[in-house]
Amino acid sequence: MERAVFTRTLSRVPGPVTVVTTVDPTGRRSGFTATSFSSVSLRPPLVLVCLDKGASTYAAFTDAQRFLVNVLAHDQGGVARRFAASGVDRFAADEMERCELGLPGLPGACARVACSLYSVVGAGDHGILIGRVMRTYVSDRAPLVYYDRSFVRLALDPNPGDRPTNALHLTGW
Repeated sequence: MERAVFTRTLSRVPGPVTVVTTVDPTGRRSGFTATSFSSVSLRPPLVLVCLDKGASTYAAFTDAQRFLVNVLAHDQGGVARRFAASGVDRFAADEMERCELGLPGLPGACARVACSLYSVVGAGDHGILIGRVMRTYVSDRAPLVYYDRSFVRLALDPNPGDRPTNALHLTGW
């Protein structure tokens, strides 16, 4: 499979935009942006997030005891871009607060999922961080979605026609 064809194909699959954070025993904060976030199990409650093995934050997360998945709200694209960038202080904007399990979190997030590290599974050039969900937070804010290499937001369809009244569609951001 050609890499370009593979990435173009998967870019057509909408995904949530998350910023995942942790703190090491010395208090040093680490974080990264991910769109590969999903539930795994209800019993026990498990979620997964994928992280490139070459990322500067890889060791911090594979050694972490806990991490927090911040599911970004529709207006937090700038946060996603900053946490995806290399060579910058990702926490410089100081919008993070101590949240669930004492981890850095975004108070304006759509949702937060606080986890203890359950397992790390190697998968090609990525590690799959599996977390046991310890605490959650949910707001009424609309999520930020990554689709076709762009941030988009979900919106209620103002003219549902033959579709259900609560149908959703993607709007460019």
